[in-house]
Amino acid sequence: MRRSLIITTTILGIAAVTSARADDLKIGLIYGKTGPLEAYAKQTETGLQMGFEYATKGTMMIDGRKIVIIAKDDQGKPDLAKTALAEAYQDDKVDIAVGTTSSAAALAMLPVAEENKKILIVEPAVADQITGEKWNRYIFRTARNSSQDAISNAVAIGKPGVTVATLAQDYAFGRDGVAAFKEALAKTGATLAAEEYAPANTTDFTAVGQRLFDALKDKPGRKIIWIIWAGAGNPPSKLQDMDPKRYGIELSTGGNILPALAAYKAMPGMEGATYYYYDIPKNPVNDWLVAEHQKRFNAPPDFFTAGGFAAAMSVVTAVTKAKSTDSEKLITAMEGMEFDTPKGKMVFRKEDHQALQSMYHFKVKVDPNVAWAILEPVRELKIEDMNVPIKNKR
Repeated sequence: MRRSLIITTTILGIAAVTSARADDLKIGLIYGKTGPLEAYAKQTETGLQMGFEYATKGTMMIDGRKIVIIAKDDQGKPDLAKTALAEAYQDDKVDIAVGTTSSAAALAMLPVAEENKKILIVEPAVADQITGEKWNRYIFRTARNSSQDAISNAVAIGKPGVTVATLAQDYAFGRDGVAAFKEALAKTGATLAAEEYAPANTTDFTAVGQRLFDALKDKPGRKIIWIIWAGAGNPPSKLQDMDPKRYGIELSTGGNILPALAAYKAMPGMEGATYYYYDIPKNPVNDWLVAEHQKRFNAPPDFFTAGGFAAAMSVVTAVTKAKSTDSEKLITAMEGMEFDTPKGKMVFRKEDHQALQSMYHFKVKVDPNVAWAILEPVRELKIEDMNVPIKNKR
């Protein structure tokens, strides 16, 4: 059953770029199809295709224009992402681009959108800088940002008398995430005792884990290590294997893709906050996605499938509202725009074009008949429950 969690899909027509006609609605998808974030990228691709299908009632047409997805693999590398986006805009003449998987690669793409005066919908990269100091007016993001991750997790675990230490990857995703988490945690009355950063390719967490244990073990009250990590390495399991309970230390982390949630089965009762878990949102869009994905792939939709789906929904809503793919008309239509997603309503905030959205406080439940840990909802953290800071210089 564990094997079935790795969903490899080939979307018919997704690379059929040679058949694109001048009047087609061309969408560029830049993603890390190969490399360390391959699983995330493939989910984004599946979700984007299914989102267009749902939003167009199966026609794959908007205002008489056929939607054609032109996909380019950046391998998670900033230089390749930058080149791929330039090619998509200039050579393939895409109307709108979506991407990419790595935060570092996405940051490299932002100036390309501005230079070409074309819309880039960032999905699923989350670094705050994307809609913060590196942002420009052509950038919109359906993905949650680090602040949304951090605020929701801080609200889930932060209370007076709680002491927290953090472990994160040593690049934009991890450092932005911890910076936002610290800011949000301070408002909960909890105390931050230590921060540790490790290279993204770390596999041995023995030294960093011991430093975290040493920072917390003598503290009174509840003690928690909060982990923000993407890709390989699996630090929650590695730290769990070091037996933090002997010091009265708990682990906490956000949600993840289903294969990664298999490791959470060793941590029943763990609390955190997640962007998406297929069984939590209750709305017609998610009902369709869950049922259709199960039927097609014999597995539920995953974390980034929902994200790709949301990006497609935003494109269809924007082009329909603007009645155009002209960038200026799209920007006018998209600022403040509400659109439906598998998570319910999202809203592009006018000031920084970040999609405001719900997050979900969860508690881990273990069912021996399910290959991954079940994320049981504690409560929905709605848009109005999270004061997500505006970090650009607009």
